[in-house]
Amino acid sequence: MDEAVAKDAAFLLVSFGGPEGPDDVMPFLRNVTAGRNVPDKRLAHVAQHYLQFGGVSPINAQNRELLGSIEGDFADNGIDLPVYWGNRNWRPYLADTMRVMADDGMRSVIAFATAAYSSYSSCRQYLDDIDRARVAVGANAPAVVKIPPYYGHDRFAAAFAGATSRALATLPADCRDDAELVFTAHSIPESMAAASGPDGGAYQAQLTDVAGRVAAAVGRDTWQLAYQSRSGPPSVPWLGPDINDCLTSVAKAGAAAVVVVPIGFVSDHMEVIFDLDVEAAGTAADLGLPMARAATPGADQQFVALISSLVADFAAGARGADLAGSWTRALGPSVGRFCGAHCCRIAS
Repeated sequence: MDEAVAKDAAFLLVSFGGPEGPDDVMPFLRNVTAGRNVPDKRLAHVAQHYLQFGGVSPINAQNRELLGSIEGDFADNGIDLPVYWGNRNWRPYLADTMRVMADDGMRSVIAFATAAYSSYSSCRQYLDDIDRARVAVGANAPAVVKIPPYYGHDRFAAAFAGATSRALATLPADCRDDAELVFTAHSIPESMAAASGPDGGAYQAQLTDVAGRVAAAVGRDTWQLAYQSRSGPPSVPWLGPDINDCLTSVAKAGAAAVVVVPIGFVSDHMEVIFDLDVEAAGTAADLGLPMARAATPGADQQFVALISSLVADFAAGARGADLAGSWTRALGPSVGRFCGAHCCRIAS
C-alpha cells in the first residue's frame, strides 16, 4: 500500500448510537427526535422500553465488538487504515470523532454506516450528518466517502442465512421443517418509502430482494415480509403489515412455527430486542406459535468480511471511477445510481 495514502487515510464506522445507562435515556431520545416537536410525555413512554433493560441499548457494545473484529480482519488482509467510530445520536458523537480524525492528520476517510438500505433514515440522513460534522470541524475536516447501500452484497445475505439456519435449529424437531419465515424491517412512512432510491420505492424492493435470497439459501420458497417499530401519529400511513399482525395471520393459516429474521437491522437496536424479543415473542406465545428469532449480523465473520472487501480498494488508493466500479461489481449494477445528490430526500 502507498505510504502517502496510508498516513492520512482512515476508516470510520458510523452508527445510530444508544444509551448506556438510565440517565442517558431521555437525553438520547431527545437527540433522536430533535426538530420533530415530540413531547417528553411520548418520549417517557418509549424510555420505558430502555429502562426495562437497565437503560442500556445493546448497540454500542455490539459496535465495540464489531470495531475489534474489523481491526483484526483489516490486519489479516493487509488493510492499513486506522479505525474510528462516531454515532449520530449518542457518544461518541460523529462531530467529536471527526474532530479527532482531523487532529490526527486524517485527510481521506471511508465511512461505513450500520444501515444497509436506501431510504432517508438509513442512508440520506447519514450523509447529511457526515456533512454537518465536517462543517462543525471546519476547513481541516477530512474528506469522507460513504459506502453506498450494501444490501446487495453476497455476504450480507449469507450472514442472515447462517443466522436463520441457526434459529431454525432451535425450534422443536417436530415443527422445524414446517416453520414459516417472517422477515422484518423498520417501518417507515409511506412517503419516505416512495422517495427511497433515485426513482422511489427502493426500500421495499431491496428488502424483498434480500428476503428472497436468504429464504432460497435455507431452502425455503415461501416467506413473509413484515414491518416493526412504527411510530408517529396514526393519521400518517406507514409501511405494513405490522409484525404482530403478520404473526396472527401466520398462526391462523396453520403454520407450525415461525422464525423471525430482522433483515432490516445489522445490529441489535432496542427496536430488535424490545419489539421482537418482547412484544412479538409475547404475541407468538399468546397464539401458541413456537417462535425463534434469527440474530442480526453484529460482528459475524461474513459481515466483517463484507466490510473489508468494500474497503480494500480504498485502502489501496483507488478513488473516483475505480472505486465506484469496484463497488458496482460487489453490490450490483444499480449501486452507482444510489446516493446521488437528490436520492432519498423527502420533499419539504
